[in-house]
Amino acid sequence: MSTKALLEYLVNQLVDHPDEVEVTEFESKKKEVILELRVAEADTGKVIGKNGRIAQALRTVVKAAALKDGHRVSVEIL
Repeated sequence: MSTKALLEYLVNQLVDHPDEVEVTEFESKKKEVILELRVAEADTGKVIGKNGRIAQALRTVVKAAALKDGHRVSVEIL
């Protein structure tokens, strides 16, 4: 499973409007993949969580999966 698919799957389980989840993948100049996450405005709080704990957990899981494959990944929530 790619890191993009993993992030989509995890976020779809958290939100009320999974049809509005959008993950865009970019490659930075530092050979790092950047995943931009967009969700419905009503679901933003669910993805970020109290004090950003859910967002940090999502970043940790995705980074761990990417490192397993030898890649560097960054997750940005827009």
